[in-house]
Amino acid sequence: MVTNDNIIQVKDLKKYYKKGVIKALDGVSVDIARGDVVVVIGPSGSGKSTLLRSLNLLEEPTSGTILFEGTDITDKKIDINKHRQKMGMVFQ
Repeated sequence: MVTNDNIIQVKDLKKYYKKGVIKALDGVSVDIARGDVVVVIGPSGSGKSTLLRSLNLLEEPTSGTILFEGTDITDKKIDINKHRQKMGMVFQ
């Protein structure tokens, strides 16, 4: 369920590579309200692109939950393409 008009809720998102040796994301949690403008900044290799690609499952997270408009898009049973139609991505 969307709370406080959050359009995106990320809970304990993790993305590991090489069997956990490389931790690109390690427990990221964030709530983004409808209408907010969010900037993700950080040094090279800090996981910015991995986080953004994970938000529409271009990158499959190792674990964690991503709610988009109240729907858990990490659930394998949902049609991610239906939700991607409502998302916009700007690639660097």
